[in-house]
Amino acid sequence: MIELELSQPAQYWASVALIWIGLGIVAGLVARMLVPVREPGAVGTLVIGILGSTAGLWTLSLVVADRPVNPISPAGFFAACLGAFVLLLGHHVCQAYIAKRREDPTNTSS
Repeated sequence: MIELELSQPAQYWASVALIWIGLGIVAGLVARMLVPVREPGAVGTLVIGILGSTAGLWTLSLVVADRPVNPISPAGFFAACLGAFVLLLGHHVCQAYIAKRREDPTNTSS
């Protein structure tokens, strides 16, 4: 049996990465409940959730520059959900704009 032993810094960064991924998935699902659209699919929602939570927490860290931001806190969770919501809403608006441009008969750019 192979036993994998990580160093302390590797264990720390692995747990940090798993926390961010987990938080991003939950934030993406919450945002998907708030913006009930069919696209971007399950994987797209998870990616948007992870990217949105990163953007939301980064923005929160800029707002409260004097304190470290903990993603596992009510403020961190709210910022992650808000970031995922904004990204998902932006994706939905862009998809609707592209679909409208494709259906527009006066569009001669094709």
